[in-house]
Amino acid sequence: MPEIGSIQTGMMQVFIQHTSASLTINENADPDVRTDFETAMNHVVPESLPYVHTLEGPDDMPAHVKASMMGASVQIPIGGGRLKLGTWQGIYLCEHRDRGGARRVVVTLMGE
Repeated sequence: MPEIGSIQTGMMQVFIQHTSASLTINENADPDVRTDFETAMNHVVPESLPYVHTLEGPDDMPAHVKASMMGASVQIPIGGGRLKLGTWQGIYLCEHRDRGGARRVVVTLMGE
């Protein structure tokens, strides 16, 4: 996103337009973190609960719960034309369905 380079002080918001996927910021250096993150989320929100909303498959309602827990957007400060993420941080697009398909995000830049 080359527009970030022209922003000295600002903010970037990323918003996902779906109810069964989410966005979060976490460690992005070691791929084991992503594996452990998914394991923990599946433990906290298992597919085996007696959900009522099951028309779209057993992974759908747990996906909605996980998405609500994690959130639909993240905001990252911009300074000196760069995202001010921490050394190990990255933005995760968390897919909570077994086969979620294409996802859309809206990115909004604000600043001067």
